Formats: sequence, C-alpha cells, structure tokens
Amino acid sequence: MSIERVKAYFASVGLADRVREFDVSSATVELAALALGCEGKRIAKTLSFMGPTGPLLVVAAGDARIDNAKFKAQFGLKAKMLTPEQAVELVGHAVGGVCPFAVNEGVEVWLDESLKRFETVFPACGSSNSAIELTIPELEKYAAPKGWVDVCKGWNDPA
Repeated sequence: MSIERVKAYFASVGLADRVREFDVSSATVELAALALGCEGKRIAKTLSFMGPTGPLLVVAAGDARIDNAKFKAQFGLKAKMLTPEQAVELVGHAVGGVCPFAVNEGVEVWLDESLKRFETVFPACGSSNSAIELTIPELEKYAAPKGWVDVCKGWNDPA
C-alpha cells in the first residue's frame, strides 16, 4: 500500500508524526477540506499526467484548474491525465491518494504557482484518507520538484 511507503519516507526525515489518517475519505478536495477543517483551496491536490518523457505530477491549490494552453506551452503537449490504472502503475499511488512523495522512479514533480499564496498546505500521503500539513518550503524540500510552473487558472481570478 502506498501510504506505507509515504509514511516510511516521512519517518526517514523525522516527520512521521505529522502524517494524518482519517476515518473518512479525503479523496477529493472537498472531502479533504471537510476531514481537515480547512478551506478547500489549501488542499494541495496532485494531478497526474503523461508528460513528454513519462509521467509527471502537478501539485496545485485546491481551487486551481489546469489551463490547457498554459500546460501545452510549458510541457509541449496537451494535458492528458493518467487513467486510475496508469496512476497506480506509473506513479505508485492510486487516484484519491496521489501525492508527490515516495513516487516511482522517473516521475517528474512540478509545483504550481497557485500554492505560493499559502503559508501551509495539505497534500495527500498516498491513500484516500490521509494528509500532511507542510509549509511551502517543506513542500519544496520533501516533494523534490523539478521546479515551479504556472499551468493553472481559476485561483487568481478577480471576484
């Protein structure tokens, strides 16, 4: 089970006690926000795509949506999400628990600009009922991204 991989990873860096598991599902932004008692935009959702050289993950704020034009400009191809079966096989985590930690070798991780407006965010931890609260510098450290991208829309629209 991939949560065990993620827990082992966080144990190796001294953060095992911060991984939270819930008695309820946290598989969607809305469910995770309910389980955590926070705003949905602070959920750091991890979206899985097929990239030009293999699977890639984009970690974005809960209120952000992929902007197809920005995605194509950044990665050189149309945004095509992995199927649930591909996510398990290629990334190592099932949909609902996909996270940027303890992923399979060769998976690229990118952080979206939509996250930078928060002090802390809540990414999943490899299962549909888990999360961890991390500061943005901690997310950068433990997700080991290739970098920051601006591939989302909807989060910074004027009210």
